[in-house]
Formats: sequence, C-alpha cells, structure tokens
Amino acid sequence: MLLPVVAGVLFGAIIGSFLNVVILRLPEGRSLVHPRSRCPACGAPVAWYDNVPIVSYAWLGARCRACRGRISARYPLVEALTAALFGCSVVRFGLTIDLVAALVLLSALVAITFIDLDHRIIPNEISLPGIPVGLVLGSLRATVGPRAAIVGMLLGGGVLFAIAYGYEKVRRREGMGMGDVKLLALIGAFLGWHGVLVTMLVSSTVGSVVGLAAMIQRRETLQLAIPFGPFLALGAAVHLFWGEEWIAWYLSLSTV
Repeated sequence: MLLPVVAGVLFGAIIGSFLNVVILRLPEGRSLVHPRSRCPACGAPVAWYDNVPIVSYAWLGARCRACRGRISARYPLVEALTAALFGCSVVRFGLTIDLVAALVLLSALVAITFIDLDHRIIPNEISLPGIPVGLVLGSLRATVGPRAAIVGMLLGGGVLFAIAYGYEKVRRREGMGMGDVKLLALIGAFLGWHGVLVTMLVSSTVGSVVGLAAMIQRRETLQLAIPFGPFLALGAAVHLFWGEEWIAWYLSLSTV
C-alpha cells in the first residue's frame, strides 16, 4: 500500500503545480498552456529544474533565480495541499473508481477555493463541465449511483438557488452568487443528495463561525462579504472522506 500512496502524493504535487497555473490564469482569461511559467516580478521564464513542485521553492529560498524577487508561499501551499489530499484519497479509497472521482473532485475544489478567495468568483469553466463529469463518476460509485447523483445535482443547485433568490427578494440585494449554486450542483453530482446535506451542514456551520469571528475582529456589520465557495469545498471534502460513516452513525442512533 505504501507505493500507491507515495505515487498518489507525487501525482498530487504535480497536479497542484498545474492548479497554480489555473488559479493564476483562468480568472484573467489567459491560456493555461502558453506561455510557459514566468516570474511575476521580472518575467524571466522558469526553467524546468526550478519548477519542481515544493522542492524548488525550498531550494531557491523562496526567491526567483533571475531577479531574487520573493516567490509567494501560495505556490508550495497549493502543491502540498493537493499532494496531501491525493495521498489521503489513495488510503481512503484504494485503486477504485471512487479514487478517480475523489481526485477529480478535489482538484476542482482546490482550484475553486483559491480563485474564490482571490477574486470572489467561481469560474464556469470549472463548475459547468464538472457537473456532467460528476454525474458520470457519481453514477459509477457504489455509494452514490445514478439516481442519487441526479437528485444530488438538482437538490444542490435547487437549495442554494432558492436561498439566493429568497435573500435577494427580501434584502433587495445579492447575497449569494450563482457560482455557489453551480458549485453545489457539481458537489451533488459527485457525492449524491446525502453529500449535499453534509456539505450544507458543515459549510454553513463553519462559515457562520468564521464570519462572526471576522465581524468581531474587524468590527464590521452584517454586510461583511465572505466568499462561500471555500466553505462548500470544505464541506464536500469532509463528506468525501467521512460522510458515509457520519450518516451510518446518525442512522444507528435512531434505531437505538
């Protein structure tokens, strides 16, 4: 089992390096392929040996080889996070279709999280293609299946759309973007309707705590805007790894 886990971690670091490109370029409408990676400070192309995930950042001392400008810690963070998630997925699911679904979903969630934090948007280029991909992979999962995947997609998109529509009608302003609606539809397609419930529970709880803490710290009013996408991503990841066990435990309580 050790070899697949190591392979998963290494593969995750490589995918994380690509996700850094997605996070940086996709919101700006730039190509994800051309030009090759460059230093954002001086524009010098990054050689392949300076672009090894995680390792190059430490080897270069977090500075560009050409201009000695500081390299953001965001790059190794995304690479290390993706590597850890991929390694944990191999441990959790083994070499199964569930692993494939987990890796695709987690990659999308990592990219969406950092893009939403930076730009307050969830790109359609990720969420819209992700929904049919999620329906296919969710349908192939034994714990989800075709019916739960479809219901999850409809429930996920429908619940947040209803909340967003109701909030806008009552408060006369937008409180939740359609990007969040499409993201939860994507999550529901991958994880099924039960995944939507766990995701909503976790994301709303953690989001409320973080939002309240931020308002107290900044002495803001209830108008403080916090992107909800990262909390949905966290809730989806929690369900992906532990949700089925939580649901089984909860159902067992009702039979006692």
